Amino acid sequence: MPPLAVVSVVVLCRAMDTDGITPIPQLLAFLPWLLVPAALGLLLGTAARWPLGCGWALAAAAATGWFIQPYDGGSSPSDAEPHGPALARLRVMTANLEFGQAREGLLSALRRERPDLVAVQECDTRCAAALDSAAVRGAYPYRSVALGDSAAAGSAILSRHPLTRAEGVRGTLRMPGAVVRVAGQRLRMQVAHPMPPMPGQVDLWRTELGRLRAYADGRGEEPTLIAGDFNATQDHAAFRAVLDTGLRDGARAAGVPRTPSWPSATAPLLGAQIDHVLVSRALRPRAARFLELPHTDHRALLVELDLYGPQS
Repeated sequence: MPPLAVVSVVVLCRAMDTDGITPIPQLLAFLPWLLVPAALGLLLGTAARWPLGCGWALAAAAATGWFIQPYDGGSSPSDAEPHGPALARLRVMTANLEFGQAREGLLSALRRERPDLVAVQECDTRCAAALDSAAVRGAYPYRSVALGDSAAAGSAILSRHPLTRAEGVRGTLRMPGAVVRVAGQRLRMQVAHPMPPMPGQVDLWRTELGRLRAYADGRGEEPTLIAGDFNATQDHAAFRAVLDTGLRDGARAAGVPRTPSWPSATAPLLGAQIDHVLVSRALRPRAARFLELPHTDHRALLVELDLYGPQS
């Protein structure tokens, strides 16, 4: 049964903590949906009175179901929650504008949701001009805009709080970084936008996610968040390696670990959660919502966080 064979190979790679080669990374993005061919294999095995096939299908479905559980990363339950009084409450948004096409939708979302910090991906010159308007500058006087050599390459950070530009993570697409001052506390913020795992560039995707992991691993005790289009889900080993540094996925912590963010045309019924807000221990997620933006293939993600002082 070819469908069962595909499911088995993908689930085996997931169990072995590897993303493998094309087409495994592409299929891993949709791992929960592999329950469909596993169920089909069970039906066909039953109809054909093939006990071995039925057992194979049941094993594939059980393994897939096991890995659908939310991944907790490297933090243990004992140190998952910060201690002490919260210094501030923050609303963080990330949005991929698909070549800058969703800039008007982003502006509407900014007015409606009033996030404190915003990570924007695929911000072209038209997007940069829109963000430079008097209205946006009035609401977000602090920013770091990094344009690239294509409409997909640019990114931006917007902030209501004082911001100092910091060295970003190197990548084919721009991934700026910043240090934001909130309630007297330094908060490190990094945009994520590694290349997608398209055939022929899986190694590049893995390398750029590895750089984000290195950034996360070197964060020290300062509160840190990484927000953006990671082009990866919790079923990719390269993304789990970022979580294994002790960062938490804001959507997962807020109770929506599998809500798809891409492609927006079929979400929330079908898709993959590849847009994330990852936070260190000093940031406690309270709520998360995925927002529809017109003219982009991504849904925006809004996460509400409590900021605490450095956690020892």
